[in-house]
Amino acid sequence: MTNVNFDMESLLDMVLEFGRMNLKTMQLLNDGHVEVLGQPAPIEITEGIQPGPGILVTGHDLVDLKNLLEQTAGKGINVYTHGEMMPGHMYPELQKHPHFVGHYGGAWQKQRREFESFGGPIVGTTNCVLIPDNHNTYGDRLFTMRQVAVPGSPCIKNDDFSSVIAKALEIGDLTPTETKKSMTGFHYSVVLSLADQIVEAVKTGDIKHFFLVGGCDGAEPGRNYFSDFAHGAPQDSVVMTLGCGKFRIRDFDYGSTVGGIPRFLDLGQCNDAYGAIQIALALSEAFECGVNDLPLTLNISWFEQKAVAVLLTLLHLNVKNIKLGPNLPAFVTPNVLKILVDTFGLQPIGVDGKADVEMAMA
Repeated sequence: MTNVNFDMESLLDMVLEFGRMNLKTMQLLNDGHVEVLGQPAPIEITEGIQPGPGILVTGHDLVDLKNLLEQTAGKGINVYTHGEMMPGHMYPELQKHPHFVGHYGGAWQKQRREFESFGGPIVGTTNCVLIPDNHNTYGDRLFTMRQVAVPGSPCIKNDDFSSVIAKALEIGDLTPTETKKSMTGFHYSVVLSLADQIVEAVKTGDIKHFFLVGGCDGAEPGRNYFSDFAHGAPQDSVVMTLGCGKFRIRDFDYGSTVGGIPRFLDLGQCNDAYGAIQIALALSEAFECGVNDLPLTLNISWFEQKAVAVLLTLLHLNVKNIKLGPNLPAFVTPNVLKILVDTFGLQPIGVDGKADVEMAMA
C-alpha cells in the first residue's frame, strides 16, 4: 500500500538534500581529477582527423582516457576525444602524451554520423552512447565499458584496451579531414585566478552581465533557442558554458576579450557544474551580495537524469530564476512545477533567444 498522505515540505527538504549530496559528489570528482590529472589550464586544441591510425574516446570518464593513453604510448596510434571528453585536454597528465592529438565530433545526438565517418575504433566510457541503427557499420569497432553496453559490440574488461589497440592497427590509417583550432580548459580555478580583474571590470562597467548557457544538448525542436540566446549576448558580457550543450553555441565569433578576460569560457563537462557554482559563490562574496543579486543569468539546456541532480544542487543553494528548456521532463507534475515556480522562480525558456537576452540586460 502506498502512503498518499505526503507532506510536501518534507519531500522538498528530502530532494534538496539530494542536491546537497550531489554538490559534494561533484566536488569529490573535481578534486579527484585535479589530484590524478594535474592542475588544469586553458589550451588550444586541434579538431579533426589527422594522418595515421586513431582511436576516438567518448563519454565522460577521464581516468579511462588516462589508462588508454598509457597503453597506446609508442604504438603509433593517435587518440582523439569526442563530445564531453574534450575538456580532458586541459589536464597536464593527459597533455604529456604526444599521441593525444586532438578532438573530433560534437554532442551525443550526432554520434551515429560521426562514428561512421571516423573510421577507427570508438571507446564509450560512460552513458550517452547511442545504439547503431541498421544503416551504421561501426558496431564491431564500438567498444564499451562496465555498465555501458551496446548489443553486438565488444565490451572492455579490467581496463584492458588491447582489443581496441589491435582493431586500430588492423584498420590502419584513417582518412584525414580538414582541421581547425579551438580553445578549451577554462576550469573554475583558472577563472577564479582572474577574480580581481573580473571584479574590477564589473565595477568599471566593462563587464555588464554573465550568462551561463549550457547543459545537455539534444535533437528535438526548440534547441536553436540556445544558440540564438548565446549569440545575442552583448559584447560587454561574458558567456560561460559547460556540458555537451557547448556544441550548440561554441562555433561562433564572440570576440576576443571583455575586461581583459575571454568573452567565451568553456568550463568543462556537465560534471563541472560544480565549477560554475564556485565561480558564482566567489563573485557573490567579492561583491558582498547573494548569488541571486549578481548580474548572472542561468539558461540551462535540459535533457536527462544527470541534469536533475545538478538542478537540485542549484535549488539546494537557493539559486532562483533559472531558465530551463526546451521542455520539462515528463515526470514533473503540475503540483511539483507549482512548487518550483513559487519557491524558486523556475522559468521556461522563451521562444526568442535574443529577446530574452534583452530582457535579462534590462
